[in-house]
Amino acid sequence: MLRYHVAYYLPTGHDRMVVAEALDFPGVLSQGFDLADARLMVASALEDVAQMHLEEGKPLPIPNADATAPDADLIELIPLSIEAGVPK
Repeated sequence: MLRYHVAYYLPTGHDRMVVAEALDFPGVLSQGFDLADARLMVASALEDVAQMHLEEGKPLPIPNADATAPDADLIELIPLSIEAGVPK
């Protein structure tokens, strides 16, 4: 199972969103009302972008063990869960 590093940027004021970015999968970015919501949203975005890559015949990026984001408030690994099949 592939696991990608996700950086979370917490809001510093009122009425702001938590931003989540997959550091080792370009183009995967989302946000949520709180950390739990941001986790769900970025996991969904990761699945959608990965599925699109596979449907287009592109390889999935290899997770980078050295992925960092110095300005992130939290970095964690999230698993990628998709089904790859034979195109119809």
